[in-house]
Amino acid sequence: MLKNIYMYIYIQLIITTKKFSDHIKENIWKTYDCSTVTRTFGFSTIFKMKLFPRANDQSTTTPLKNKSVYELLSLKGKVCAVTGGSRGIGAEVVDAFASAGADVAVFYHSTDISGKLGPLNAKYGTNCKAYRCDVTEIASLDKTVSKIVSDYGKIDVFVANAGVAWKGADILKESNDQVAVEQWKKFLHQDVDAVHYSARVIGRVFKEQGFGSMIITGSMSGAVVNVPQLQAAYNAAKAFVIQYAKSLAIEWVGFARVNTVSPGYVSTSLTGSLPKELKDTWNTLIPMGRSALPKELAGAYLYLASDAATYTTGSNITVDGGYTAI
Repeated sequence: MLKNIYMYIYIQLIITTKKFSDHIKENIWKTYDCSTVTRTFGFSTIFKMKLFPRANDQSTTTPLKNKSVYELLSLKGKVCAVTGGSRGIGAEVVDAFASAGADVAVFYHSTDISGKLGPLNAKYGTNCKAYRCDVTEIASLDKTVSKIVSDYGKIDVFVANAGVAWKGADILKESNDQVAVEQWKKFLHQDVDAVHYSARVIGRVFKEQGFGSMIITGSMSGAVVNVPQLQAAYNAAKAFVIQYAKSLAIEWVGFARVNTVSPGYVSTSLTGSLPKELKDTWNTLIPMGRSALPKELAGAYLYLASDAATYTTGSNITVDGGYTAI
């Protein structure tokens, strides 16, 4: 009797598996087209499933043959957009992209930086332009990106770099709940929502083009709780950014690459006014004993923007002087 029950269960399992296999073949295989993966479940091979959509021949995920590494690192002929490109890391990324031959669309929020781009264009022979945009408003992003596509005909690379530092100390410092909630919402709107809005807008462009590379500025704070400053909101926001980029890398694998660059402590105008004691503490915790210069970050962005990175997606490049290595 028990043997018959086992046999019945086994037969039903096979029938169910067959139905599932047929469903996969009927609904998944027709949608996706890529390398075949064999899934084996104990007693037999059940199905072979094609997991991811294949990149087209013009995609930034397609390798370029017969080119040297030097040629692959060139951005000549590419159009790159950089948010938060007027100062700090963003400004160095703009300079690096232009020096590699790219035309760069530089986003600014309030102070027009067009005057700064004239010398840049004269120096590198590029056609860089400034665009006013509020990255926390998706309508503003959509309008700006549409204007860039109209001006240049395409966007090859989009760097979501704009963001702010957390200034609220520990989450219990503010005694007024309403003030604390508004402070929290405003910060996440700038450092989280803006990244998502940017991805939605540029993702549509990349999908229509069939190619593109999105680079998001993360932070080592997305991987570790750096001290002594208290910044739970900032750490959580940057952890989101890193995981979000990895997820987008899979969603967009057929037409675009998505990666993050995570800086450690960087000497910028934002950190210049901080107490010397705090910066000295940072330096004692950094194996290299100092903060980075913004220019030292630019190479990571350049690599991810270039055709040397056609097999790099879902990656997080950490540039922190060894901070997270210990």
